[in-house]
Order: sequence, then C-alpha cells, then structure tokens
Amino acid sequence: MTVKLSFLGGVGTVTGSKFLLDLPGGRRILVDCGLFQGFKQLRLRNWAPFPVEPASIDAVVLTHAHLDHSGYLPLLVRNGFKGPVLCTSATQDLCGILLPDSGHLQERDAEYANRHGFSKHKPALPLYTAADAVAALAQFRPVEFGQEHRIAPGLTLRFLPAGHILGAAIAELVVQGGPRIVFSGDLGRPGSPTMLDPAPIRHADYLLVESTYGDRRHDPRDVEEVLAEIITRTAARGGTVLIPAFAVGRAQTLLFHLHRLKMTRRIPDLPIFLDSPMAVDASEITCRHPEAHRLTQQECHQSCSVARYVRDVEESKALDATPFPKVIISASGMATGGRVLHHLKVFAPDRRNTILFSGFQAGGTRGAAMVAGADSVKIHGHYVPVRAEVANLSMLSAHADAEEVMTWLRGFAVPPRMTFVTHGEPAASDALRHRIEEELGWACRVPEHGETVELA
Repeated sequence: MTVKLSFLGGVGTVTGSKFLLDLPGGRRILVDCGLFQGFKQLRLRNWAPFPVEPASIDAVVLTHAHLDHSGYLPLLVRNGFKGPVLCTSATQDLCGILLPDSGHLQERDAEYANRHGFSKHKPALPLYTAADAVAALAQFRPVEFGQEHRIAPGLTLRFLPAGHILGAAIAELVVQGGPRIVFSGDLGRPGSPTMLDPAPIRHADYLLVESTYGDRRHDPRDVEEVLAEIITRTAARGGTVLIPAFAVGRAQTLLFHLHRLKMTRRIPDLPIFLDSPMAVDASEITCRHPEAHRLTQQECHQSCSVARYVRDVEESKALDATPFPKVIISASGMATGGRVLHHLKVFAPDRRNTILFSGFQAGGTRGAAMVAGADSVKIHGHYVPVRAEVANLSMLSAHADAEEVMTWLRGFAVPPRMTFVTHGEPAASDALRHRIEEELGWACRVPEHGETVELA
C-alpha cells in the first residue's frame, strides 16, 4: 500500500503550512491550510491556483488556529472544498474569531489602498472576505485530545497536546494496513507557565517535525526580568511601550506576566491596554477552556483583568494622542497588519518610546526588519522613521528551540522510517536535519516546496 505526501507549504519557510495526503481509493486529506506570509514572493502563492481541485479533498486536519496553519481555509471553501475541518474544540473557538478577523483586515486593507491610491492593482481586492471566513467555519468539526476519530474507511486520526497555543495539537494519522504518520504541528516549550507540555510520541512510521528554531536555543534570561527592565527604562524617559503581539497565544501570555509584575510592584503602575478585539476575544476563550492550559480559573481571570480592553476604533486612535507613559499590546505580532501599524506610525519615530516584539519574526516582515535594525519601515505606502528603542522578547517564544525539539524526538521508542523537517527557514531546517542525523542516527531530510514523496 502506497500513500503519497505532497508538501504544498510550510517548507523553506515558517508560513503556509499545507501537507496533502493521497490515500488508496482516491481519498485526499489536507493537514493544515495556512496562509503564506512575509516575503512578497511567498505572499503571491496565496493568489495562485491551488495545486489540486479543492473539491477533491475529503477532509482538512487542522493542528491549530494560527493563520500560517488555518488562514487559507476560507479560500479553500470558497473554491469548492465541501468536507469537514477536524480540530480541537479550543482551535475551533479560536478560528471563530481569527478567520473572520483575517477576512475583515484584508477587506479593510484593500479599501484603504484603494482610497489612498497606493496599490499597484486597480482596484485592490481582498484575498477573501469576512463572509467567506464565516462560511468556512460551518464546516468545522471538533475532535478532543486523545479521541480516536475515523475520518474515512481505513483512516483514523488522534490529536495529542502540542503545547504552543490553546488547543494546539500533534496529529497522528493511521492508515489501516499502511503507515502511521505523525505531524508535530507547532511544538510548544516544556515547562511553560501557561501552556501544556508537548505530548511524548513513542512510534511513527513517518514524522513531520517543525524547525522554527532548529538552529538556536532560546535566550535563557527570565522574561519577567527583561520585561520589567524595558518597561521601567521606557517609563523613566516618558515613553510608551508598544508590543506587537500575536492576538492568539502571545497576548494572553504577556497579560499573565504583566499581572505578576504589577502584583509584585516590579514595574511602575502604568496603564496597560489590550488594543486588539481579537486578542480580547481570545483571552475570554482561554478562560473557557481550562482543559487546554495550565492556569487556574483565578489566574486566568486575574491575567485578563490587568489590561483595559480596547474594542472601539476611536478609543484605539485616542491612545496615539495621549502623551503619558503606558503599555499597549496590539496585533499583529510581526507588524504585518492590523491596528499596530497605526500605532507604529505614531510611536516609532519618537526616541522616548520602545517597540517591543514578542517572539519569532519571519523574513520579509516589518518586525524582522525592525529587529534587524532598519531605520525606517514602509507602512500604508509611506516610509516611517524608526527612532524608538527596538527590542525582542525572544525567550517568550511559544515554539520549542532546537534542544527542546531534540529532547522531544529522543522520546521515540524506535526511529521513524523517515523524518521530514518542515516549518523553518532554510538554515534552521538544515541545522536540525544535521543534528537528527548525527545525534540520533535517523533517516532525515528537508523536503522541497511542491515535492511529492511515496510513503510505503
């Protein structure tokens, strides 16, 4: 029995995760359905025709809610996909806010580009709309952790905790009479104060493992010490700390740490604003899913109460006009869109302020450029000078680093027949491949974008 695996995204880059399984009997399963982000040549792939007819796909298995894994679903459904989207219930709830917000932002950005005339396309169009996203959500079907779910005759699915963000899962697919294929999804960090540890896996015939940080270890410094130093330093010069943060996952982790810092008086008593309707909703969803994280209900509610929630656009604009020191958490985490762009235009040119990124910045994003020292970034067709202090809480990453991934891999009882290293920039993926071959002695390779392999 032969199964074919095609790498339609999430290789050579950390975005656009899409892995297509062609099974005996003509069945097709797509694992993850993400948007490409970052460099323009990657983003253009979102507009290209899908490599197979969407209607020919029987089901989508979704490891978690982040847009680089889920964000293409509205387009897949609009173009003919009729099957179920299988994910954990927490992932379903998060996608319920994340996907419509993505469609809304794309509509708004297209409208803004048309109004101000800076798009090369006449007219600029959104990739998909909020209505497309709502239509896609009707096809979501929850599968709980540890439950064995029959996708089709001879094919079962099981989700296991991956850590990373609320509801994130490792996906184990077993073909009757064929291979057991494990998709790591995005692996979280063991010992996280908020998220579950990645579940140990003992056996897989074929493994796809992420490599976001495959060539490095995380900064060992305590995140609360670094956060306290930066906020105190910025407040002393009368500035504002603007934190671009992923609305799902990172924003909630930041609120947890900021609450602890305030309660122990390790930072000045500054007002804290959570300026992202989606992050506000995600924080509330977190409190509704105690099975998917480590926090008690009391800790969850205390973390959410440390910030003032900003939903209204006018209130968001007012933050830019207030001169007093404050902390603003706003999406998106790599400064690719959303309200944070309007804040950057105001706060980045002023040396008193700090732009504090909160984790991995994909190549080609404004976040990556600013962390690398860019003296200006292009926002809404104009270049904005960057004179504010720029820092990055790299230790706050929700991804396992190279050592943590290797520790997880050492939990296998026997080596997989082949391990495919995915979801990483080329240097990171190749570094992890080298370690797996040298330290574990496993068969391992980094696939190419668009490549198809046979799994015997």
